[in-house]
Amino acid sequence: MSTPPDQNRFAPPTARVDDVPAGGPELAGRGSRFGAAFVDGLVQFIVSIVILLVLQGYLLATQGQTIGKKLLGIRIVRSDGSKVDAARVIGLRYALIWALAVIPVVGWVFGLVDALMIFRNSRKCLHDNIADTIVIKA
Repeated sequence: MSTPPDQNRFAPPTARVDDVPAGGPELAGRGSRFGAAFVDGLVQFIVSIVILLVLQGYLLATQGQTIGKKLLGIRIVRSDGSKVDAARVIGLRYALIWALAVIPVVGWVFGLVDALMIFRNSRKCLHDNIADTIVIKA
């Protein structure tokens, strides 16, 4: 099959596609659609953090437990066995770790190292060392 001499065989197809009818409402721009999606994601993130702090933060501050830790019968205490204060457990064990986790590459490596440290004899993760905490049976 040969290409007629007046056509470029490497040209894109010239079929007409009418996926948006002419004369309809004005389409939203790509930038505003992206901006709206970004704002929606930010709102969802903030709402989820607030919910997390309300549900988990209260238990962490008062009992040294998250819902999962409570169900499994364990809790967080200071390395000397004393009660852990809210600023230490929420600030150093969770907020600092979340802040590090969002850094590309560094966060992934930190998360992996943090999780793997549980296999040491002390069973302390890196965040336990940072916050001077241990997890014990409740």
